[in-house]
Amino acid sequence: MSEQIRMIAARIRELREIAGYTTEQVASMVNIPSEVYAGYESGNQDIPIGFLNEFANRFHVDLTELLTGKSPKLTHFSLVRKGKGISVQRRTPYQYQSLAYNFVNKKAEPFLVTVLPNKEASVSMNSHPGQEFNYVLKGTLMIVIDGKEFVLNAGDSLYFDASLPHGMKAMESEPAEFLAIIF
Repeated sequence: MSEQIRMIAARIRELREIAGYTTEQVASMVNIPSEVYAGYESGNQDIPIGFLNEFANRFHVDLTELLTGKSPKLTHFSLVRKGKGISVQRRTPYQYQSLAYNFVNKKAEPFLVTVLPNKEASVSMNSHPGQEFNYVLKGTLMIVIDGKEFVLNAGDSLYFDASLPHGMKAMESEPAEFLAIIF
């Protein structure tokens, strides 16, 4: 796994230890199997962004602090120029860019997500508490939610219960790009 994931895993472990919880207790808090949580904390397994958001909420820290190790500072507005969001390298074929990383006490987490094409790859599924809104900016994107497939083109959007298993796949030879907002 990447150095960024190992650093995030170390922050998760440190927060858990400071709070005095066992790995089993935290797994129960976020409603995932303890083996899955232990994999996240080890830094040897991909950590879904939805889990990170839920963990941050449960431990009363900003998601930016988990992702970067730095606290957001802005309270009135946050301007992020094109290409200047905090890059979150997690797993292929997804590339995330946090678009409000420097704003304190966000009510939602907006990301610019690029899905790289890979015709052979299956859709990688995940789930997390809350809701999610996806708006396709370019390309064609297949979104699978709880076994149902939706094909979205630029300008299409989808709002859904993020606790349902879901995943995305670029459908053409070009990357698909979408705005994802996690509530």
